Amino acid sequence: MAIELKIPSVGESVTQVTIAAWLKEDGDYVEMDEAVAELESDKATVELNAEKSGVLKILVEEGEDVEIGAIVATIDTDAAAPEGTSAAPEPVKEAAPAKTESPAPQAEKPKESTNTNYAAGTPSPAAGKILAEKGISTSGVQGTGKDGRITKYDAMLAGATDYATPTEPSRGQEREKMSNLRKTIARRLVAAKNETAMLTTFNEVNMQTIFDTRNKYKDQFREVHGVGLGFMSFFARACALALQQYPKVNAFLDGEEMVMNDFVDVSIAVSSPKGLMVPVMRNVENMTMWEIEAEVKRLAIKARDGKLTIPEMTGGTFTITNGGVFGSMLSTPIINPPQSAILGMHNIVERAVVENGNIVARPVMYVALSYDHRIIDGKESVGFLVAVKNYLENPETMLMGKDPMDILMGL
Repeated sequence: MAIELKIPSVGESVTQVTIAAWLKEDGDYVEMDEAVAELESDKATVELNAEKSGVLKILVEEGEDVEIGAIVATIDTDAAAPEGTSAAPEPVKEAAPAKTESPAPQAEKPKESTNTNYAAGTPSPAAGKILAEKGISTSGVQGTGKDGRITKYDAMLAGATDYATPTEPSRGQEREKMSNLRKTIARRLVAAKNETAMLTTFNEVNMQTIFDTRNKYKDQFREVHGVGLGFMSFFARACALALQQYPKVNAFLDGEEMVMNDFVDVSIAVSSPKGLMVPVMRNVENMTMWEIEAEVKRLAIKARDGKLTIPEMTGGTFTITNGGVFGSMLSTPIINPPQSAILGMHNIVERAVVENGNIVARPVMYVALSYDHRIIDGKESVGFLVAVKNYLENPETMLMGKDPMDILMGL
């Protein structure tokens, strides 16, 4: 008997999915509940599992768009499982140790001639450095120096294109169909630009204290909590505290009403092989540093493997995106609707900073806050970003949300 394999519902408002990949070949025997295909919707990638064991017959090709409920394959449940499918693997026998024989005495090598030219093919120190940077072996370079030695000039020419024989320039083009996920990302980005009064404010953060803190505690932190101490936990914690001080930055518009949240759900923008994913960390205001790091790691791995579920990407109140991992110095991130603000992190560069009247080099990061001016005023946006900056430059204040001396003085 053959049963039909249909596309299941993968989320509210999702009416169509793409067959991203078949994980099994046509005619393969599949086990019950085994993943046979990956389905890509405009929100997430999910697996299609076999409802029964049997032989798979594929009816729809990879890359095809299909409606929810469509039949994409059948499973012949009467087909017998291939021999050895459920048999336990035979134990691997230990190979008997090979007998060792005494090596035969080798004839004494003749002494090399004292006239051998050791300079041939040997690079000068400068040439060796250049070749190492280019990743070129000395065996492929002809030396023009004395006795065949490789000179700096030889190393500079090594691997260079021969412009004397020009090649035919390429004029090819390639077309690639946009996935449902990419279409949705494009649609949401355009909507965010067109439907919000978006503005961006900037500031800079002296990261020296965070650097010192990480260097001091990172080994013990990993040993105790089992996760690394990165920058995201500092930023997520700082934002959670600042959002409680500036609740409109954590709010959103619903028609003519402002919806204020008493919780902080931080969306983390991560790059995946299938595009930008924005999984959500829930109630960050109640999370410890190690809980934030563990959750960031869990969500990043699921994004990389295409295993994020729709609930894991729904309902954030504020977004953090880190373009610095790609080398971005400064940018204006686009709001993630219906949220009202997004914080952009950037790369960390040694810059000249004045401290106590002296110019010193410090690791500095530029940060950007894009916000919807319809709900957030300039005073609130700037105040929020300054609060984030102060928390990051004085991470000890993130313990209670106040300066320790203020707590001591009862202020």
